[in-house]
Amino acid sequence: MPTEITLRLQINGEQVRRIIPANRSLLDFIREDLRLTGSKHGCDVGDCGACTVLVDGAPQLACITLAAECEGAAIRTIEGVTDGGGLHPIQEALHRHVGAQCGYCTPGIVMAMTSLLEADPHPSDSAINEALGSNICRCTGYTKILAAVREVARPGSPS
Repeated sequence: MPTEITLRLQINGEQVRRIIPANRSLLDFIREDLRLTGSKHGCDVGDCGACTVLVDGAPQLACITLAAECEGAAIRTIEGVTDGGGLHPIQEALHRHVGAQCGYCTPGIVMAMTSLLEADPHPSDSAINEALGSNICRCTGYTKILAAVREVARPGSPS
């Protein structure tokens, strides 16, 4: 078994090629090798969602994903959630609703909700709850997070 691999993938729209340890996690590759530190180390066992990124558009827990498994994939991190430098609508809504207190979980929540809203721009409460199921927030109690997502999912409706 090789100790190093050549990894080729796309990160936030840019082609990347690096030689990395074969056992490198996707999270460590993103944070340490690429210096994209928005995705967070939380539990390192796939329980908290702080490390959520999008792999070919689907939420993935980067702490339990080997970088090698993403060969050829398109990865999107919190740094790549918008084009042009402005906030994503879900980030704006979280700000308006004060849906982040310490903010540690916020990048993972934004990525999970971005994936959900791209797949279904008007998800049901049940779909929102299911999509948030992999993200733990220890500060907010989720009420304000849910209000923010509902605002983006159903503009004009009461939160």
